[in-house]
Amino acid sequence: MRHGRPAFRAKRVVTGLLLLLMLAMLAGCEQKNTYVEPPPSAVTVSKPIKKDVTDYLEFTGTTASVSSVEVRARVQGILESMHFEPGTDVKKEQLLFVIDPKPYEAQLAVVKGDLAKAKAKLDKSQSNYWRLAEAGKKGAVAEAEVVAARANRDADRAGVEAAKAVVDEAALQLSYTRVTAPISGRAGRNLVDIGNFVGRGEATILTTITQYHPMYAYFHLNERDLLRVMAVYREKMKEKGLDPATDPDSKADVPVFLGLVNEQGYPHRGVLDFAESGVSTETGTIELRAVFPNPGKSPVLLPGLFARLRFPVGTHADALLVSERALGADQQGNYLLVVSSDNVVEKRLVSAGQVIDGLRVIDKGIRADGLVIVNGLQRARPGAKVDPKQAPMQSTATPEDRTGEMDDRFEPDE
Repeated sequence: MRHGRPAFRAKRVVTGLLLLLMLAMLAGCEQKNTYVEPPPSAVTVSKPIKKDVTDYLEFTGTTASVSSVEVRARVQGILESMHFEPGTDVKKEQLLFVIDPKPYEAQLAVVKGDLAKAKAKLDKSQSNYWRLAEAGKKGAVAEAEVVAARANRDADRAGVEAAKAVVDEAALQLSYTRVTAPISGRAGRNLVDIGNFVGRGEATILTTITQYHPMYAYFHLNERDLLRVMAVYREKMKEKGLDPATDPDSKADVPVFLGLVNEQGYPHRGVLDFAESGVSTETGTIELRAVFPNPGKSPVLLPGLFARLRFPVGTHADALLVSERALGADQQGNYLLVVSSDNVVEKRLVSAGQVIDGLRVIDKGIRADGLVIVNGLQRARPGAKVDPKQAPMQSTATPEDRTGEMDDRFEPDE
């Protein structure tokens, strides 16, 4: 029995320790968890930029060459030689192709011989008429002989004129064997190889020439935009001292800006050049055309390109502009997140206008002294507090995208 007491005492010690551990765990469970609010998220805020800007209408259109000509063979024959490099610029009247001229040279020689015969015949009939006319004055010959001689002389004179016309026609056909450029521009590839017969049955197309400078851009306006453009056009006419009613043929040189799909902004500047005579009843739009300078051996504008166009229609004083990265959109429309005086995020529905130099014009929805969140938007939630750090409003534009400020861009180049 003595040997069992130490074991019994050990069991009692272990049991007591277990009870103490369980009591400690129960005491810990009875303590309540307390929520510790995380610190406010850090965000960058900026005040809108206020400045005068130009209001624009924006369209899409396509570019087109001022002139594109198909160079054709006007006479038939063997294509003898080519005198230009496909894909290079050519000048007006520059020699492009030569069609074998030998048959036409031979034909010209024949008709020139016929002309010489006709002239010799005329000389003979003219001399005969003068002789009979003098004899008729003396009564040596009958009047009928004089009349007949005059008729023969006149017929031979007409024969000479006809022979001259045939010679001119043959010379013209010979000149067509030298195919020259009708306009200056970029020559396309040769569509017929040397040695082929051309001009049989039709005027064979040999190549094409496209004029790249200047370049047209065609676009369409709806009725509402057309009325705004017409108002601007009349105003520009008045600035030049012209009256649209009395000077309908004068032009106001209204500027138009163009950008291609791979370009920032609208770097190309042209002027409004043409408008159709009326609005289409089928589409409710009118076609307009602007013309743009496009110089150089490697012009930027090519025919058939998709183009973005911008047309100035007025000015907007003290416009508010914010960075495009600050603007959000949902089912309710465009919105900005602003920070209130107690650093609480508020959602403001806004009316957004055009993009100018990487900044979006906000027509309504914010004040000039409002603090707009421009960085940290993912961490900002309406109703939550934030830690705002103020910085100047930054533009996302590149230097090439500077077409919206009030400067001399609104006026056409001299």
